[in-house]
Amino acid sequence: MSNPQPTASPDDARSTRVAIVGAGPIGLELAVALRRCGIEFELFDAGSIGNTISWWAPQTRWFSSNERIAIAGVPLLTSDQTKATREQYLTYLRGVATQFEIRVHTHCPVVNITRDEQNSGQGSGRFAVTTKPGGRPTVWSAEAVVLAIGGTDFPKKLGIPGEDLPHVDGYLRETHRYFGRNVLIIGGRNSAIEAALRLHHAGANVSLSYRGSELPEDHIKYWLLPEIKGLLAAGRIADFTGTLPVQISSECVQLKSIDDGSIAEVKADDVLSLIGYEQDKTLMRTAGIELSESMQRPTYDENTMQTNVPGIYIAGTATAGTQSSKYKTFLENCHDHVDKIVAHLSGRHIDSAPLQYRDQIMTQPES
Repeated sequence: MSNPQPTASPDDARSTRVAIVGAGPIGLELAVALRRCGIEFELFDAGSIGNTISWWAPQTRWFSSNERIAIAGVPLLTSDQTKATREQYLTYLRGVATQFEIRVHTHCPVVNITRDEQNSGQGSGRFAVTTKPGGRPTVWSAEAVVLAIGGTDFPKKLGIPGEDLPHVDGYLRETHRYFGRNVLIIGGRNSAIEAALRLHHAGANVSLSYRGSELPEDHIKYWLLPEIKGLLAAGRIADFTGTLPVQISSECVQLKSIDDGSIAEVKADDVLSLIGYEQDKTLMRTAGIELSESMQRPTYDENTMQTNVPGIYIAGTATAGTQSSKYKTFLENCHDHVDKIVAHLSGRHIDSAPLQYRDQIMTQPES
């Protein structure tokens, strides 16, 4: 079953009330809420459903509890009652889309959002949403647009020579491929620490470089901290805290001490730069959304999630722009964005999940 559509002539067949950009958890949750309200929509994603999650390394577990990342009132259950893995959560998202018969335009990037002059007769303030599936431009007319595009589109750059070499990566891949290899991990927070531990256990020779004089213990998950401290102290993971990478070659990385400026050369078959990710703001800029000067966060009304452009809304972690190393906006504290958007579009109060289930979610501590 397709998403609910009105009877349309050939001229306005690609017309919808709401265009949702991003089929991650919040985009899907919004689609379900709109379906429940009878509001027509189309859901687009440049990749697959849950695309950001799909590039996680296999068997990566969520830090958040299952209750807090469940969507649309559908319980997320695992056979061993532990936090969901990448694979379990992607299966869950596919199940939600299937259960509520949500059609998703996958591998269909939205490349432009402008005012729709051609279809202005359908109502003031419509938007022309240009998609490009398979390189073929297609234009949809929409009354409202919701950007649920996340905030981790590409890895942050180191800004040093050699970081574009083929053995340098901003993502942890299948851990098996690193067996027996010398791997330098750059970074000192959760992603870097988890990668160091996993690769150590997968048989890689791991070195860890962090710019601070010591690891930021307050920002490392409590179940990761004791093991990484023990392995560093025992020398089983080479400790290069208090260093900055200054150059990468095909065989090694030069690390500069923050104390005395001395240079150490570390042999590396693979280099993982896990220092954070940046948001792609192209769509926001082309749509005319104002961005703050500091973190380049989009400007929006916290009561309705509507941006400074009437009819364009923002949802999920996209609201935070490019977050610093101290992340404050996660999936688990964005569920209310769905309720606010649907309430503003429909003119009535909406709960994206049953009250009893919502209470169960909120009793779980934030991760």
